[in-house]
Amino acid sequence: MLKVKDIHTYYGTSYIVQGLSLEVQSAEIVCLIGRNGAGKTTTVRSIMGLTVPRRGSILFKGEEIKGQSPFSIIRRGVGYVPEDRRIFPRLTAKDNLEIAQRNFRPDGWTLEKIYDFFPKLKDLENHLGTEMSGGEQQMLAIARSLMGNPELVMVDEPTQGLAPLIIQSMVDLIKRLKEKMSILLVEQNVLFAFQISDRGYVIDKGKILYQGPIDDLQRNREVHDRYLAV
Repeated sequence: MLKVKDIHTYYGTSYIVQGLSLEVQSAEIVCLIGRNGAGKTTTVRSIMGLTVPRRGSILFKGEEIKGQSPFSIIRRGVGYVPEDRRIFPRLTAKDNLEIAQRNFRPDGWTLEKIYDFFPKLKDLENHLGTEMSGGEQQMLAIARSLMGNPELVMVDEPTQGLAPLIIQSMVDLIKRLKEKMSILLVEQNVLFAFQISDRGYVIDKGKILYQGPIDDLQRNREVHDRYLAV
């Protein structure tokens, strides 16, 4: 589904992502985990065309997408839920959803299907973005990304700022989404990532230092202590 090979991304003269490679297969949840400032968000911004790598390759379903505009990448079937959610504050939940609808197809996501999957959003459809809690905004941000009918969704720090009870509901939500698409999960919350992912990559200082099945990562105390401990 997604193959990132040896990308190098800079912010000005700051060398952030340094030769990073990763893959996401169909119907798979892959997590990219690491401490704050390790390069996680820059990696997904690189894939989305928001911060274009200077070198390397990014293939989606076998086709090169590096250097394409974010809009073009979304139309190809990549969804993105940014770390800060980017909910339009003066639009209603319904407006936030409808403004993002793309790639119409008979079996795709519609407003009605979104409400079936996220019943809470039906109750909130006339609420403004400013009237919603952090957990409700996160749910809306994920639902909005689905309105583009993606085959792969990248979710950046979905648990940030959420209460433990809301985080557990996020676990259930993302597990259900796996039945419909591939997911690249960017997280600092290791326990959350371990509950839902099939494989994991550990990033530090812009480089992948470990990759493998989640069960192996959970047992690797050296990786925990050196790169994941706060």
